[in-house]
Amino acid sequence: MEAQTSSTSGAQPLLEARDLTLSWDGGIHIVAQDISLTVGSGEVVCLVGRSGCGKTTILHALSGLTQPLKGQVLLRGQDVTGQPGNVSYMLQKDLLIPSKRIIDNVCLPLVLGGMDKAEARKKAEPLFERFGLAGTEESWPSELSGGMRQRAAFLRTHLMGKDVVLLDEPFSALDALTRVDMRSWYCDMAHDLGMATLAITHDVDEAVTMAHRIYVLEGNPTAGVPSTVAGLIEVPRPGEGVSAAEFALTDEFLETKKEVLRLLGL
Repeated sequence: MEAQTSSTSGAQPLLEARDLTLSWDGGIHIVAQDISLTVGSGEVVCLVGRSGCGKTTILHALSGLTQPLKGQVLLRGQDVTGQPGNVSYMLQKDLLIPSKRIIDNVCLPLVLGGMDKAEARKKAEPLFERFGLAGTEESWPSELSGGMRQRAAFLRTHLMGKDVVLLDEPFSALDALTRVDMRSWYCDMAHDLGMATLAITHDVDEAVTMAHRIYVLEGNPTAGVPSTVAGLIEVPRPGEGVSAAEFALTDEFLETKKEVLRLLGL
């Protein structure tokens, strides 16, 4: 399988990065250089690279939390470079507040946006069943499993009202079997809701299982070598009714994994 250099999709992406050059310290040390990527509606795109290569720095730029030295971030074709608040950003930890019930945790974006608490609860409640959380509304975070807590965190992210979601290793704190279930569940939800998702991960199997496309980074910023996109791989998706476990045993999965590992220098 050959690495691709651009998306094969003809539709305008929801999120696009054009030639981003990023730094940790105002330009003295370059972290990433000429980073371009696209994410479309209903797609999950993964960014893979070695530790310290600048993946989280790229997410910060895409979310508007940092200003790139060069390049643009586009949302539906509009320049939103350096403008926070246009996309949802979910970190590794679920960050549920222990002293708030689950319903009030997921309602936080609405309440912080000025909505009355009762109205926010009314808007969130119908979504609990869709997100696999029915019956947990009045539970405390400590009463939920890791997977259920992540579902609550995803529902909270969804209620931010953004259709572009950035994920920073969202399943890394879960046990192996729960991770498998959550990956499949999230991909189905993202497709059904038309969300565009960019996820960073160190787990190659996770990237191949979830992604429509994988951007592989190479470089070592701490050694003075800025990260760049080594290759873009279009991932063959499993057919109807093929589970993630079955897909992981196919030649297509294994060939894609080999190509990612090759681009990572492994």
